[in-house]
Amino acid sequence: YAVICDTVHPVSTPESAEMSKIIENTFRAVNIALVNELAMLADRMGLDIWEALEASSTKPFGFMPFWPGPGLGGHCIPIDPFYLAWRARAFDMDSEFVELAGRVNVNMPYYATTRIARSLNSRGKAVKDARVLLLGMAYKADVGDLRESPSLKLLELLRAEGANVTYHVPHVPTLSDEGLSSVELSPDTLAAADCVVIATAHTAIDLAAVVERADLVVDLRNAVRHRLGGVAGAVPANVDVL
Repeated sequence: YAVICDTVHPVSTPESAEMSKIIENTFRAVNIALVNELAMLADRMGLDIWEALEASSTKPFGFMPFWPGPGLGGHCIPIDPFYLAWRARAFDMDSEFVELAGRVNVNMPYYATTRIARSLNSRGKAVKDARVLLLGMAYKADVGDLRESPSLKLLELLRAEGANVTYHVPHVPTLSDEGLSSVELSPDTLAAADCVVIATAHTAIDLAAVVERADLVVDLRNAVRHRLGGVAGAVPANVDVL
C-alpha cells in the first residue's frame, strides 16, 4: 500500500486490517439505518426529516450527519455488515444491533415504493398502469455502478404493482436484463410521465427542467432543494420529498 498511498497505518495482522474496514462500513450502515428509520417516523408525524437533520448538523461537535434515501447500494456497505453478523455466529454471538440496521436498510426500497404510490394517489392516479420515469439507476451519483443499487429494486417493485416504468441516466445506457434502454430526457418525455422519481441525484440531470415540465416529482434524495437552492420546508408544489 505504501507504493500507492501517501499514508499507511500499520496494524498487527491482516485480520485486524480487515476488521477496521468492516467497522467503518458497518458504522455507516448503522447510522444510515438510523436516519432511514427516523425519516419514516418523521413522515408519520408530519415533520420534515431533512429540515430536522440540517438543524442537527449545525451542532459543532458530537454529531455527524447522515441522510436518508431509497436504500443502500455498492459493493461494501450493503454487504459487509451482514458478513460481520454471519461471522459473529461462529463465535456464539448474535449481532442484533447490526442485523436490525440491515433490515431497516433493506426495507427502504419498499417504503420508497409506498411513498411513490401515495404521491400518485394524492393526484388521483393508481400505480397500476402509471407511467413512472426513474431518474438514476446506479447506487450513487455520477457513476454507472449498479451493484446492489436500490433503483433496481424500485424498478422491480413498481413493475410488480403494474406501473409502466422507464428510466433515464447518462451513465447506464441499457439494462439488458430488464429489456430497457435509457430514454431521452426531453420536455415531451417529462410531460408524458405520471410520476418522475429522482432515485439517484446525478449532477448531469437538469432538475430545474424536470420540476418545470413534470406533473409530479418524487424526490428520494432531497436533490431538488439541495440543487436548486431552496430552503428546508420549501419545495415546488409538484415535488414530494422522501
